[in-house]
Amino acid sequence: MEDVLISLIKILVVWSIVLLTVANLVWAERRVSAFIQNRIGPNRVGPLGLLQSFIDVGKLFVKEEIVPAKANRFLHMLAPIVSLTVAMSTIAVVPFGSSITLFGREITLQIADVNIGVLYILAMTSMGVYGLALSGWGSNNKYSLLGGLRSAAQMISYELSMGLSVVAVIMVAGTLQLDKIVQQQAGFAWNAFLTPIGFVTFVVAAFAETNRLPFDLPEAEPELVGGYHTEYSGMRFGTFFLAEYANMITSSALIVTLFLGGYQFPYLEAFGLSPVWFSIAQVASFVLKVGFILFFFIWVRWTIPRFRYDQLMDLGWKVMLPLSLLNIGVTGVWMLLK
Repeated sequence: MEDVLISLIKILVVWSIVLLTVANLVWAERRVSAFIQNRIGPNRVGPLGLLQSFIDVGKLFVKEEIVPAKANRFLHMLAPIVSLTVAMSTIAVVPFGSSITLFGREITLQIADVNIGVLYILAMTSMGVYGLALSGWGSNNKYSLLGGLRSAAQMISYELSMGLSVVAVIMVAGTLQLDKIVQQQAGFAWNAFLTPIGFVTFVVAAFAETNRLPFDLPEAEPELVGGYHTEYSGMRFGTFFLAEYANMITSSALIVTLFLGGYQFPYLEAFGLSPVWFSIAQVASFVLKVGFILFFFIWVRWTIPRFRYDQLMDLGWKVMLPLSLLNIGVTGVWMLLK
């Protein structure tokens, strides 16, 4: 019973942090884009405009939910739920720090410490395509359908490169357990340095999987009106919006965990911190790394223009896939010779 209670508390804490981070991430994106484009950005509602995102969420809650007359109502309702569930479930196996002892009980700083964490992540990310494809199909709108089909083709194409780039990490770490992968990167033995090709391909694939510029073809407004979510309004549209930013957080956490040392801070043990402060320092290290990757997501969005669809697919199949296979071969040769 205690284990169940601890797990529920972890889920509540992690999901609350993710949802609050999404709200502040929307604010950060608008402020960063305003800075890049020499504008002001939100600065009226709350200090520095920090409450603007919460007001926008309230607006979505009171908007009317409109469903097309000939749409499949069940699929139309199910699609945003699938997208958000996948986004929020993937982060369950990400470790935020090593275990900590509280009240005589050792508690791991992750929701679920499973032996096949990497496989779980790949399985959950592959499910994300269903939410976008179902939304296009269930809306009974040709532009929504095109957006859903684009999503399916794009995500399947880049999932291959993403999965293969992780293979090199598994080869180096010798395990599928994320906590042990983090421990393998102690000091400066980060996988970004050991497998740089895999690091680059994983980051690019993460942009494609989250539909962020320059890979936001599934919701290209000039061609598709709004893409797969054209026929969504109110909080159902807000759910897609929430899922996109939750996916950004999850992708950033995975990049940090697999390639940037996770919660490890180089030579943190040398400071002689108490166990509690040591765990706090690890969580702070993880948060700072994730924050930097999130800033990188925003920075790239407002810097690089959108690809054409043929360029996007050529990059996925003709560049990313061969590079991922090359990365596995180079890593194998390096492990054989070291």
